[in-house]
Amino acid sequence: MACFLRRGGAFDAGVLELESALHFTHPGVFWLLLLPFPVWVWLTMTASISDNRRIRDYADLDLLPHLMRRGNVAGGKQKWGRFAFWTFLWTLLVTALAGPRMGYTDAQLFRPDTELVVLLDISGSMRVEDVKPSRLARARQEVEDLLKYARGVRIGLVVFATAPHVISPVTEDTQGIRRLLPAISTELATLQGSRVTDALGSARVLLSSEGDDTTRSMLLISDGDFAEPGLQATVRGLSKEGIRVHTMGVGTLQGGGVPAPDGRPMRGRDGKSVHSQMNEPLLRSLAEAGGGEYINADFRSDDTRAFVDRIASDASLSVKGAEQTRIWHEQFYWLIGILILALLPEMARFTPGLFRSSR
Repeated sequence: MACFLRRGGAFDAGVLELESALHFTHPGVFWLLLLPFPVWVWLTMTASISDNRRIRDYADLDLLPHLMRRGNVAGGKQKWGRFAFWTFLWTLLVTALAGPRMGYTDAQLFRPDTELVVLLDISGSMRVEDVKPSRLARARQEVEDLLKYARGVRIGLVVFATAPHVISPVTEDTQGIRRLLPAISTELATLQGSRVTDALGSARVLLSSEGDDTTRSMLLISDGDFAEPGLQATVRGLSKEGIRVHTMGVGTLQGGGVPAPDGRPMRGRDGKSVHSQMNEPLLRSLAEAGGGEYINADFRSDDTRAFVDRIASDASLSVKGAEQTRIWHEQFYWLIGILILALLPEMARFTPGLFRSSR
């Protein structure tokens, strides 16, 4: 297919007209039209047999077709008619394979320009059952709601305790993340504790590949039961890079006892049961430092839906630069349709009962 250099003016209009005219995707396929030529040569060479006078001496000319089981021996009209018919079908097939096109439609390329990485706390304190059935189960439900309403938002997922684990990169495949949610538990963390700074660093790496025209955000889902020096400074640094940090608190201010993995109460070095409560002031301060907002998780989905609407309000679907994709109007199916209709009599000829209804 020819390529044209657009320079504007009359030349540009001429190029558009030429590109809209009928052309072929694979014009080299037309070399296959030469294949009937050897058949024509063979038919021409064998046609002299029917003109052999010695054969005509054995019977009248009108009887020869019945004796020799051939068409019209005198002129070979039936033989050449069949050749012309199959050559016509072969021409239709080759033309369809060449990919005829006429006209096109230019479509803009769109993509979601909002990226969000969810940081899910899976430390031991997330087993507390001050919210039913547990903090982690409630947090998983919040992620489920987030995936449900996050249309036009690309989402990544990182779980963390003492070390972060990337569950999914930033993607539009929300179904893939949804399938992985039931397997996320506190048992994935081999050591107790929470290191949010490392999790923020992993999320930052996931968002670093995105362009400058995107809205990048993080959502920290945790009970806030951690004490880490320099955490607010890290969040402020992310905010300066254009990454907003939002927080979602899971749990209650009263808190509850932390169960061990076997279900029994977890006890500290002093022998007393470990108590954990949601640190809402810390989560609020982190959201403020990160230029985001704080959300209190509950059993309803309204909070998550409102959060998705807010982060998507700053950046809706946008054009990806000036890129376009050209959708050509393919015309090969017309030729295939004619080819099938032309073959129907041949199919009826070789299979006489094909189009008869069975009784």
